Amino acid sequence: MSFVGRDLISMNDLTREEIDGFLRKVDVVRDHPGKKQLCTDKVCAMLFFEPSTRTRTSFDSAMRNLGGRIGGFYDPRITSAVKEESLWDTVKMHDGYGFDVMVIRHPLKGAARLAAEAVEMPVINAGDGPNQHPTQTLLDLYSINETQGTLDGLTVAMVGDLANGRTVHSLTEALLKYNNCRLIFISPRDLAMPGFLIDKCKKAAEQGGATFTEGRRIEDHIAEVDILYMTRIQTERLHEMTALAEKFRSIYRLEAGMLKDAKPTMKVMHPLPRVTEIAQDVDQTPYAYYFQQARNGLFVREALLALILGAVR
Repeated sequence: MSFVGRDLISMNDLTREEIDGFLRKVDVVRDHPGKKQLCTDKVCAMLFFEPSTRTRTSFDSAMRNLGGRIGGFYDPRITSAVKEESLWDTVKMHDGYGFDVMVIRHPLKGAARLAAEAVEMPVINAGDGPNQHPTQTLLDLYSINETQGTLDGLTVAMVGDLANGRTVHSLTEALLKYNNCRLIFISPRDLAMPGFLIDKCKKAAEQGGATFTEGRRIEDHIAEVDILYMTRIQTERLHEMTALAEKFRSIYRLEAGMLKDAKPTMKVMHPLPRVTEIAQDVDQTPYAYYFQQARNGLFVREALLALILGAVR
């Protein structure tokens, strides 16, 4: 397994063996005695065309923790994008400024792939619209394995805006690579998992791999799941459905009282930010894992940068 110089645009870029190998490296980098010197001569271009808190901050902290430096921008309004400069030209410009790796977030599907085609340095997709968010999925898989001790044979329910949630798209792609997983997609019909992913799930089921179920109510499935993966209703992508989005927010909401029949080992996860979909009383239960999950993003992104930049093999 070698990540040196590689792009990471989609979970489809990685085999199961590569994912497993990567997850084993996370703790190696996390506890590396010389971590502060691993990337002292490296510079990361951070190109964030879309708001971000956890992804941006954890990538920034990860690069600094490795001894590297940061450049780029976090607000496209202060760049030539406001002068109608194309994405291609923006990333090509950064390619000539001596950066060693690019981390890009963009509201348009396919933007990260286009960036990877435009530049020589490796590109990491930090989220491209409703499409993919592979580094979130790597930290999700790390967190699931940390809490369950395996990635095979699990029942994982994904809840909320499954149509626009790039995190659940990437997670579904990844879990289909594992053995005997059962996926439960809980959403309103208007925000159901996209058809192309349902087709992939059907194909996996036909081949004896993962199985899947679509549902409408969280309560119907809580007792059987190992991971309850909550997501927010993405109102910024539902411009024509504002009233409906507000209705869904009130329906797809997890409260502590709903967890009375959950397995003792079950964990509630969320890519954050949460809005109303997880009540604060859930935070005090032993099932809540979303803040630890977010913290794991730092360790996963440290490992990814160290591997892509060749600091760890």
